[in-house]
Amino acid sequence: MDKIWLSSPHMGETELGYVIDAFKSNWIAPLGPYVDNFEYEISRYIKVGHCAALSSGTAAIHLALIALGIGRGDEVLCSTFTFSASANPILYQSAVPVFIESEDKTWNMNPFWLKKAIEDRIHKGQKPKALILVHLYGMPAQIDEILNICEFYRIPVIEDAAEALGSKYKDRFLGSFGTIGIFSFNGNKIITTSGGGALVSSDNEIVNKIRFLATQARDEAPHYQHSQVGYNYRMSNILAALGLGQIQVLDDRVRQRRSNHYYYYQALKDIDGISFLSEPSEDYFSNHWLTCILVDPRYTAGITHEDIRLALLNENIESRPLWKPMHLQPVFTTYPYYGDGISERLFKNGLCLPSGSNLSKNVLKKITSIVRKTVKKD
Repeated sequence: MDKIWLSSPHMGETELGYVIDAFKSNWIAPLGPYVDNFEYEISRYIKVGHCAALSSGTAAIHLALIALGIGRGDEVLCSTFTFSASANPILYQSAVPVFIESEDKTWNMNPFWLKKAIEDRIHKGQKPKALILVHLYGMPAQIDEILNICEFYRIPVIEDAAEALGSKYKDRFLGSFGTIGIFSFNGNKIITTSGGGALVSSDNEIVNKIRFLATQARDEAPHYQHSQVGYNYRMSNILAALGLGQIQVLDDRVRQRRSNHYYYYQALKDIDGISFLSEPSEDYFSNHWLTCILVDPRYTAGITHEDIRLALLNENIESRPLWKPMHLQPVFTTYPYYGDGISERLFKNGLCLPSGSNLSKNVLKKITSIVRKTVKKD
C-alpha cells in the first residue's frame, strides 16, 4: 500500500519552471533574484513591510532573539505546548526559557499564566526580555489579550507562525502582530521550499540587521572583514524559486486544508469522546495546517488516541501525537514553568490526523472509516 503521510509536500505547476530558470541563469548560490522576489511576495501577502528569506524557521527565531538583544542570562517567555524549535534558539543565546501554559480554546498561550509569570519574574528581580508566541497547528492565539499584557510590561513579541502561514485573527494575517514574525517552509508545512524559513517585520532596521547577520556579518570592504559573529542562515536562490511558485497557490492550500478539517469534523462529530481543535469564534481563521483531535477514553470504552494511531499505522497511514510540552522535555525540565497542566492533558489525549492538501476524498473516507471502526462505532 502506498503510504499516506501526515502532511506531504504539494507542488503546483510553476515551481519546476522557476527552478529550471534559476539553473539556466546559473543563480545557484545563496541569494539571487528569486530570493528578492520571494521576499517581496511574502511581505505583500502578509502585509508587512520587510522580509528576510532564511534557511529555516529555527534560524529566523534565533536571529530574532539576537536582533532584540537577547543574551546570556536573559529570560525569554515561550509557549510550552510547541515543537522544540520554538525554544532551542533561546538556549543558543545562553538565555533562560520561561515556559507558559496553554488554554483549552485555542491550545495556545494562556494570558492568565502569562501575566502571572511576568509578575513573578519581576518580583524575583528578572524581568523577561522577550516573548515567543506560538500559533499552534495554524490556530491563532488570544492575540489581543497577550499583546495588551506585553505592551503594558514593554516586552517585545516574536510571533512563531511557523505552522500558521495564511491564518488570520480579526482578518489580519498572523506574523504581522508582533515586533517580529517568523514562518517555516519545511517539507511538511502548508507551502514548502524543501527547507527554509522567513522573518518579517515592519521595522526595516531589524530586517536589515538580520540580513547582515544571516550572511556571515561581512562588513563593507573589498576583503573579508567581520566585526561581529555572523551566521550562514540565508535561503538559496534555488529554494526561493520553489517558494515563489508555492506562494502563488497558498490560498488554494489553505482552502484544501480547511476542507480536510471540515470533512473530518462532519464524519466524526457524532462520536462521544472525540473533540476537535476548532476556531473559538469568527475572529479566528485557522489554516488548519493539521487537523487535531482529542480522544477521551472515559467516553470511548477505553479506546485511546494511541489505539487510533496504531490502527492507522497498520494501514500504512501516518498520524502523530500532539507536541509533548517543553517543560516535560528532558532538556528543559530545569527551567521555570507557569501553568496548571492543560498542555499535559492535551498531549496525553491528542492526535494529529493526516492533513495534506493533496489528500483525496477517498483517502479521507478511508481514514475516518478506520477511526470509527477503532472506536467501535461502525
